[in-house]
Amino acid sequence: MNTTLRTYAELVRAPAAITVPGDVVAGALAAGRPGIRRTAGLAASSVALYWAGMALNDWADRAEDATERPERPIPSGRLTPSAALATAIGLTGAGLGLAALAGGRRTLLRRTMPLAAAVWAYDLGLKSTPLGPAAMAAARALDVLHGTGPGRAAAALPAATAVAAHTFAVTRLSRHEVDGAPTSEPKLSLATTTAIAGAGAAHLLATAGPRSATASVAQLPTPARLFSAAVGGAHLGAPAAGSVAALLAAAGTPDAPAARRPVDALVTGAALATYAGTCARAQSAVVRDPSAPRVRAAVGAGIHALLPLQATLVARAGAPLLALPLVAALPLVGRLARKVSST
Repeated sequence: MNTTLRTYAELVRAPAAITVPGDVVAGALAAGRPGIRRTAGLAASSVALYWAGMALNDWADRAEDATERPERPIPSGRLTPSAALATAIGLTGAGLGLAALAGGRRTLLRRTMPLAAAVWAYDLGLKSTPLGPAAMAAARALDVLHGTGPGRAAAALPAATAVAAHTFAVTRLSRHEVDGAPTSEPKLSLATTTAIAGAGAAHLLATAGPRSATASVAQLPTPARLFSAAVGGAHLGAPAAGSVAALLAAAGTPDAPAARRPVDALVTGAALATYAGTCARAQSAVVRDPSAPRVRAAVGAGIHALLPLQATLVARAGAPLLALPLVAALPLVGRLARKVSST
């Protein structure tokens, strides 16, 4: 790879953008508006805004990175701060332009501009405050709602809630990538994974036929065992699991043919099992050893686990064939992340 191209790929954490289009697809399907051209255009817009946020993050954190991450493009001298800022501005403009072309003025004003504002507000003001994880979760939820275009977003709120809950936990844990984490943080992350997996399994049981549900849920690690085995019976984080589960239940479920046909149920169950396993392995390791390298690995796994989570939501909305590429992309993003970090 060309040196300059690699530097910019590092700046925007290019491989992590593979986890972005699934948000838009899940939102579009949940809202019942899966127009191919518009959804593809809005997905491209979201990728541009994601990369803009990553570039802006490095620009905003350049002084801190000089001490904590001197290998990053700006502190290492491979890229000037002004170049990083120009990249963020240019990619933001590209994201807004793509959205306008794909979804028109209403989509731009109602969906894309709030998403772009959330990205910039997080990087420039909210990231280092107690509101940081919630702000990032809100941005990711807005990305799911981005897929609904100019229409009503209510039907996509359950999908947005699931993605937001996962993002909140990953972002909280990411605050400890440099110095390691107190044991409460990985327990909270694992509790959140348990709650999301449990809510997904419950929805599958409620909507699938008995045979489909039994076959699909059998693939899932039991959430209670998953959590208790990792934390050794500790109750830290259990309230978080309950609150996330309640939030997901309160959000309701979309009126879609999700998991009603056997193939839908099987793909939904397999994707949910992949999500739970991807997160839980890394999170359990951090519970046992909350050192900085373990935390970084768990954060990376959490970012990558968005793919099977999105696949679960897409299959649940009745599009199992669209879910399969999302799950299949998981090993690819893992390999790419070994070359260009996702965090």
